[in-house]
Amino acid sequence: MVMNYIWDLLIQAEEEGFLTKDIYFHLAKIYSPYMELSPQLLNSQEIEQHVEVNPYYRYFDIFKDLFHPDHTTDEAFRDALLDITLHFLAEIDRMQGLNKKEYYIRFMLRDIEANVFGKLVRDKIKSFSKKEQEIIALNMLRLYQTGEALYLIKDTLKNIFRNCFIYVKSEENDELLLYIHQKKTIENINKVQLIQEIFLPIGFQMEVYWQYHFGIIDVEETMKLDRIALY
Repeated sequence: MVMNYIWDLLIQAEEEGFLTKDIYFHLAKIYSPYMELSPQLLNSQEIEQHVEVNPYYRYFDIFKDLFHPDHTTDEAFRDALLDITLHFLAEIDRMQGLNKKEYYIRFMLRDIEANVFGKLVRDKIKSFSKKEQEIIALNMLRLYQTGEALYLIKDTLKNIFRNCFIYVKSEENDELLLYIHQKKTIENINKVQLIQEIFLPIGFQMEVYWQYHFGIIDVEETMKLDRIALY
């Protein structure tokens, strides 16, 4: 199981004999917006004393001004303040448990498992990793709040399939053209079908192209022999 939260890491560190004061949190240079911890090796289970963190994942309002690009002084002080504050927040997490958003995500995933959204969704959610399932559930919550289905299907696809392109074709019929720079596997098909089932707006259709992009006139990268799909 991949650790994602500061409290999760501190619990495991204590189980391995570390003191929490020996763990130092630092602002990550490169991080995912969907993860709190930013280890160099994503699946690593080893505890390191210096841990890179995305503090904006859950605590944007607290840290939004701490590392503003215009602030170039007192870097050591700001680093120390980040470390102290994150240790304090981790202890609050451990006392209070999950935050509201994480509760909602768990409730949504529980409803999916209980067949509330249909058999297709219940069966195909198993093709997603735990983190991908959380992305799906979070965007389902956002769909209830905003109703922006077209935006959210694009956002979900781009977060699940990193190398994909989405085109909206609305001249005659509302249609999405989706290109995924991956092989057409059963797992990937299941993922696309679930995303369509949940987020595709009523009246829209979606054509999916795998591995090879369809040709676009004047775009040389899409007009290579033996590497082009027909539309």
